[in-house]
Amino acid sequence: MEKRKYPPRDRNNDRDNKNNGLSVEVRNNNVDQAMRKLKKKIMNDGMLQELRERQHFTSNTEKRLKRLAAARARDRKRMAKDKIDKKRLY
Repeated sequence: MEKRKYPPRDRNNDRDNKNNGLSVEVRNNNVDQAMRKLKKKIMNDGMLQELRERQHFTSNTEKRLKRLAAARARDRKRMAKDKIDKKRLY
């Protein structure tokens, strides 16, 4: 029988160490602050946006049109910002 190079893994311990999803620590029974932090993490992670996208099927045409509309909005926003910056303030 061949000797193992590494000891067998403790599967229960591995499960505890794994970060399964997002988590927030509640300090001093301040649940409201923990909820705000969790909502912020969810928004930054894009989980909520993905959930909304998966609720209904969107065709490739719809995706393309949304992408183009977002690009136009970004361009308008950039142009408006440039216009304000270049305007003389004296």
